[in-house]
Amino acid sequence: MNSSDQVIRFADMFSAMGTEARLRIMQLLLSAHPEGLVVGDIQAELGIPNSTLSHHLDKLKNEGLVRVRREGTFLWYTAQTEALQELLGFLYAECCTRNKAIHPETIVAFGGQVAEARVVDGAVEAVALRTGSGCSNLPAGCDCVTHVENADVTSKQK
Repeated sequence: MNSSDQVIRFADMFSAMGTEARLRIMQLLLSAHPEGLVVGDIQAELGIPNSTLSHHLDKLKNEGLVRVRREGTFLWYTAQTEALQELLGFLYAECCTRNKAIHPETIVAFGGQVAEARVVDGAVEAVALRTGSGCSNLPAGCDCVTHVENADVTSKQK
């Protein structure tokens, strides 16, 4: 896939999440990851008609943001985290590595969690998500540490 095709794909993904209902669906599915949620649970949480929910889920599925699996008469939806990781990687590369519009050390995640990065010779060596107030040194003391080496991202739980 060339760069132009990739940008179009990411634009379509952003568009698919560009309504309040679809963004809330993504939040619900991410909070229920990796098991996912059945349609009835999503509907009960959001309080929207089944036909409207079906439309939103189809749009997210068509853009590769969610997966659906059938178990008996139930449809289970899960967030497609690999697609979200690609989307976030695209944004991160543009804002924090190539253009330096945002310094990696200052990225703040929604909900009060703070991500910190260790930058060595202009390259991001490690990124850690601080989940507690006593977590001040990178990466020690953090619940999750993500190491970035040669564009290979791996995670380990402490």
